[in-house]
This record gives sequence, C-alpha cells and structure tokens, in this order.
Amino acid sequence: MNTPELDLPMAVPATGLPARVRIHEVGARDGLQNEKATVPTAVKAEFVRRLAGTGLTTIEATSFVHPKWVPQLADAEDLYPQISGLPVSLPVLVPNERGLDRALALGARRVAVFASATESFAKANLNRTVDEALAMFEPVVVRAKAEDVHVRGYLSMCFGDPWEGPVPLPQVVRVCRALLDMGCDELSLGDTIGVATPGQVTALLTALTGAGVPVSALGVHFHDTYGQALANTLAALQQGVTTVDASAGGLGGCPYAKSATGNLATEDLVWMLRGLGIDTGVDLGRLVATSVWMAAHLGRPSPSRTVRALSHQES
Repeated sequence: MNTPELDLPMAVPATGLPARVRIHEVGARDGLQNEKATVPTAVKAEFVRRLAGTGLTTIEATSFVHPKWVPQLADAEDLYPQISGLPVSLPVLVPNERGLDRALALGARRVAVFASATESFAKANLNRTVDEALAMFEPVVVRAKAEDVHVRGYLSMCFGDPWEGPVPLPQVVRVCRALLDMGCDELSLGDTIGVATPGQVTALLTALTGAGVPVSALGVHFHDTYGQALANTLAALQQGVTTVDASAGGLGGCPYAKSATGNLATEDLVWMLRGLGIDTGVDLGRLVATSVWMAAHLGRPSPSRTVRALSHQES
C-alpha cells in the first residue's frame, strides 16, 4: 500500500516547460566535500550505490584535487573503483592535468573543470586570474576530448560575488563562451552564494542564448541561501533548461555566506517537478530514505524540507 504522502503532490502541468529534466546529483562530491568530518570511504560508496538505486542517472562521485585542498575527498582513488561498475554516469572533478591523469587511470569517462566568472573568486579559489585559469583548463579539456571523455565546465559566481557584488552579464557570457570554445560539452551556471532571483536568471539565459550558447548545453546550480533556489530553477526551466544540479538531502554549504543553507535539495526539486508533471525518473521514497540514512551517518537531520516532511524528522 502506498504512503498517501508519496501519492502527492497532484501533477498539474504548466505550459512552456520541458517534459523531462535530468538531475545532476552533486551530494556525494559537492555535498560531502563541505563536511567538517571526513566521511569513511565505505559510507561514501554505499551512498552512491543508494543514490543510483533511486533512478538518478548522473551522480557526481568525487574530486581528483590535491588532498591538501579538499581533505574530505582525499580517498578518490580508493572510492572510484568501488562504484565504477554502477549503471550510471559518474562525473568527477579534475582541477588540472594531474587530476585528469588520475581520473583517466581509473577509467573515468566524464570529468568537470571549475572556473569562475569573477576575478576575486578565481584568485581565492585557484590563485589565478580568470584568464590564467582558463589557460590552465584548456589542455585538460583538449586532452579529455581527445580521449572521447565528456567534459562539463562549472562556472561559479554567475549571479553575485561576495567581494565584487553583482556580476555583469557580459562578464559571465565571455567566460561561458571561452569554456565552450575550448571544447566543454556542457556548462553549469553556479549561484555560488545563493543571491540570484528569477529575473536575473532569465536575463542571463537570454544573454547566453543571444551570444550563440545553446540552451541544451546549459545546466543550473543554485544554492538556497535566500530561499530562491526553486524559484530560480523554475525560471530556468521556462527558458528551456533541462539539466538541474541538486544535492540529496541538501548536503553542502557555501564557505562565503555563513547563513547559506547549502545546495538545492534533490528531494525538494523532485517534489516541485513532480507537481509540474515533469519526469525525472527518480523514486522519491527511495531518495528520501537514502538522505535519512546519510543524515544518520552525519549525526544531524537533513535540511531538506521534503525529507523532513516525508520522514517526519524534527528540526
């Protein structure tokens, strides 16, 4: 017998929206890398397996960065072989050619590079200017494409920067075009500190398509710092975006905004898409159970409203 709550919400399709959305699940990488305590490799592997069992088709697995910078993901070489046989796409983050070497040696077929739309964040995150960072990524992308590996380009600070404030649209468009021109297959537009609002999302997507960036190559990555992530997602869907990044249970925070509540929770996204009649292929009940399981390992309840409602967790 079905749980009544899992028969909700009632699907009421809206015009002008895609029939299906691909969720790019980032909880195992972007979520866990922000944890203060290191999660055991076996728990990470089981987390990815459980996520794969929910119907998610793209699960970002880990990051091949130097352990000094992201100690929570220092076990990438141990983790990836434990999950590489799963029937899902398992992208991994590679910051440079050394990271690409490590990923390719383990058979990774999808990688991502991480760029910035602003000089301040490029300096803080990569210790380079925007153009120096792009120059560092170009041989990574070229080599990956030569190996027939899919490349995603993350672009952070697309909507606002903690040092520079609002980010001019042409500045974002320029870096997006540079990433596509060097060979990236898709781009993820990041609202790193969660300050975007729907009108700004619409304006950026309009500017990008006007500059010849196909909407089919774009995904969105919203943080829910100011409670705008779902509204911003809906604005992106109305512009034709069909790839949305989200994190199971809302794992992950933003180091530049102390009030940030982290990534858009996958469960909250699925609930909204379900109500709009948009197919994701995700079993919401299994996803909630997976996030409750991980929350128990982390020793705190999930911040996802949907997880709390469906699992009857208290704050």
